[in-house]
Amino acid sequence: MTIFQYTALDAKGNEVKAEIDALSSKEAISKIRSKGLFPTKVRAQGAAKKAKAETAAAPRRRRSGGKVKTKQITQFARQLSTLQDAGLAILRSLRILEEQQKSGTLKRVIGYVADDIEGGSTLSEAMAKHPKTFNRLFVNMVAAGEVGGVLDVILARVADFMEKSERLKSKIKGAMVYPVVVMTVAFLIVLGLMIFIIPTFSQVLTDMSDGKQGLPALTQGLLNISQWLLGNKGLNAGLVAISPFFVIMFFKFLRRFRYGRYALDWLKLHLPVVRRLVYLTTVARWTRTLATLIGAGVPILEAINITRETADNEVYSAMLGKVHQAIRQGDTFANPLRQSKTVDSIVVNMVDVGEETGDLDKMLMKVADNFDEEADVMVGAMMSLLEPIMIVSLGLIVGTIVVAMFLPMVKVIQVLM
Repeated sequence: MTIFQYTALDAKGNEVKAEIDALSSKEAISKIRSKGLFPTKVRAQGAAKKAKAETAAAPRRRRSGGKVKTKQITQFARQLSTLQDAGLAILRSLRILEEQQKSGTLKRVIGYVADDIEGGSTLSEAMAKHPKTFNRLFVNMVAAGEVGGVLDVILARVADFMEKSERLKSKIKGAMVYPVVVMTVAFLIVLGLMIFIIPTFSQVLTDMSDGKQGLPALTQGLLNISQWLLGNKGLNAGLVAISPFFVIMFFKFLRRFRYGRYALDWLKLHLPVVRRLVYLTTVARWTRTLATLIGAGVPILEAINITRETADNEVYSAMLGKVHQAIRQGDTFANPLRQSKTVDSIVVNMVDVGEETGDLDKMLMKVADNFDEEADVMVGAMMSLLEPIMIVSLGLIVGTIVVAMFLPMVKVIQVLM
């Protein structure tokens, strides 16, 4: 039997600190709850001293690493959930997963987490020390699972959530690859024509003009652009070629500031073609996050704070901040959400029903699922339309250049006739 020290809340909300004998932390939590208490922290007594002695004898040098891929974290959560469901102790589960991992950041972090647990920390406390690997959403979900004694279920939920979020993100990125590649190729082709092809016809086209009327406006404009690109010893052409890079860097610079992020996120939500898709994916993300946290037993105010940090959109982050403040003052979730005018009425109504029935997490999850499905359909429709639009656009660009080149010849033929 192991002695566990615990902190819990009684029926009146008073904090209770005591000790209890149990074979495992899961059994200890069960015994504490049978006393009518709600455990908030449970740890084995004496484990910290043992770990300190072992660490002094064989210290493990901790190295900070970069971020771990979402796919790896998802796989880790799924495997840990399976091991917990099989009844293995958390420390043994982590050691097994550490051995199975390939050398890298995640392997090291799992080892550090196992060391901390051996030293008396809970799993959530140990994970919280590695925010680049385990974000606040992950840590708080694990903490809720530890307190409720359903860590295996919560880890499976985390894995499901991360898989769905990553799947939607991959679809959006995949949909953007085709237009970006086509636009890049088109840009380079037009730039090449203006720099290398048009100048070779410049003198011939000028000779074709009759001197009084000169070249057609379209042809003259094309030649002027070509001459400008070749000006300053080709520096202008170089600036145009690298201009997309500067635009990207400018947007990245803006995103370093809160007001810059807010302006860009607001702009994305109001762009003519993609605004609906941005709206669907953003709302699906924060509703799914909030539903997952509330369903895991995380208090509503804490869940909203975590969702604000992971919303990935400053407009909705600010909205959730107002909702948080309103709930603290005794208001409902639906009222400030309705006043913000950042979501459709269907979302507000679903939240309102969820609050009345006590199933807010289920209602939010339904919103997320419906919006994900609509976003999938929209991405497919946009991909179907993009190909002909791109072909027509390229045809117009190249056709305009060809027409501009042949207009002087047509003019000469008309004079001869």
